[in-house]
Amino acid sequence: MKYHLVTLGCPKNKVDSDGIEMQLRSAHYRPTDRRQEADVLIVNTCGFLEAAKEESIAVLQELSRRKRRDQLLIAAGCLVQRASSEVVDRVPKVDGLLGTRRWMEVLDLLSQLRAGQQRRRLERYPMLGDTALAGAELAQQIGERGVPALLGDPLHEFSTATPRPPVNAGSAYLKISDGCNAPCAFCTIPSFKGKLRSRPLAAVVDEAAALAAAGARELVVVAQDTTDYGRDRGEPNSLPQLLAAICQRTDESLRWVRLMYAYPGHVSDELIEVMASEAKILPYLDMPLQHGDPRTLRRMRRPSRLEMVYDHVAKLRAAMPTFALRTTFIVGYPGETEEEFQGLLDLVRAIEFDKVGAFLFSPEPGTPSADLPDPVDAAVAQERYDRLMALQQPISLRKNQSQVGRQLQVLVEGQGKIEGSNEPLLLARSYRDAPEIDGLVLIPGGRGAVAGEMIDVTINGAMEYDLVGEMRVTETFSSRRPERAALSLE
Repeated sequence: MKYHLVTLGCPKNKVDSDGIEMQLRSAHYRPTDRRQEADVLIVNTCGFLEAAKEESIAVLQELSRRKRRDQLLIAAGCLVQRASSEVVDRVPKVDGLLGTRRWMEVLDLLSQLRAGQQRRRLERYPMLGDTALAGAELAQQIGERGVPALLGDPLHEFSTATPRPPVNAGSAYLKISDGCNAPCAFCTIPSFKGKLRSRPLAAVVDEAAALAAAGARELVVVAQDTTDYGRDRGEPNSLPQLLAAICQRTDESLRWVRLMYAYPGHVSDELIEVMASEAKILPYLDMPLQHGDPRTLRRMRRPSRLEMVYDHVAKLRAAMPTFALRTTFIVGYPGETEEEFQGLLDLVRAIEFDKVGAFLFSPEPGTPSADLPDPVDAAVAQERYDRLMALQQPISLRKNQSQVGRQLQVLVEGQGKIEGSNEPLLLARSYRDAPEIDGLVLIPGGRGAVAGEMIDVTINGAMEYDLVGEMRVTETFSSRRPERAALSLE
């Protein structure tokens, strides 16, 4: 039996897909990149924004059009949890639905779907006899076709380390919680992820140690709000304890621990202290602020005390002189005036973020922001977005130019060639660059290193988003280990 799995959306979805894969492998399913060869087609969907929802529907529809009668098509993840009936209505041949908190029950769903296939076969060919059917009736039925679906909370909490496949490129995501308690007016996540659910500390540490043993040189810690970890268990500000435990439990093969999605106001002194004192924790933080004007932030239902933001940044930079700060902004939020937008630009000038991501506001059905008055004209929002990025580009360039002459350790991501020539080009990341969203260190002429290796480079060039480096003749640390085993449920 073979499966073909497509993962859409954020890194947290990637972690769930890893779990789905390991469940399937435990039942002797084998992966295939050729969908026509698969017995099971699975799409782990994204439902965060309307654009992401439409992309997920389009992928499901394409697989639905081409699927054979004996193939099973399962829609999983956020869109399923957010709009299961719409998925069933728009994807005629979807066979089953798997919600965000039920990925670990994929084999139960498959068992029920196989039982349904066998039952229909018996109804069509009664001469086959009264065969016992595997699979209990576990799922609710969605839509007029009665598509089986596992949605909502599982009957039993999955509290052990998430099973994961081997780490082949040196970097792995580590999800420490699911759901979110923040009241952000623009966000759909609580509607399909639910309230915050922190994973047990011991399970997260076990998973971190197993990932390191399987080849991870970098762990990227993710959640909807990493800094809220433990609050639902009556243990607020537990993130520093978790990070320290990960560093102490893992050996020197794990070199980097990177922290993403920190919520303003939850960046405690204890967190800053452990970041500064533990060598494995990178002097890097992703802290999405969403805007820089208190009035806009209040309409967003986000922390609006800018003094707190300045205080966080000052403490982080004082504790870690090489600290790199990433943030994200929404431009064109309903009611955003030119004066409020100038407040955002003033914040960017004052703090000088190392990395900035920006998005145009997208009104999501069912969120409070979708009903706010005074929408910003699309052309105005685009012009403001362009001004924001034009302001940030020279800041990013100056930050990158300050790295010229430094010797940095980088994690190799792959190989390529310089455009217009056959000269090899290594693609790598420094501590200042998170995977998939930040820049790269480009190493012309780089040879002898492969994805997953950590090497030392001297930075000799800088652009707005990327650095240019030269390999140093020094020892390399390979993430490739003989006989690396996949993580197990044990």
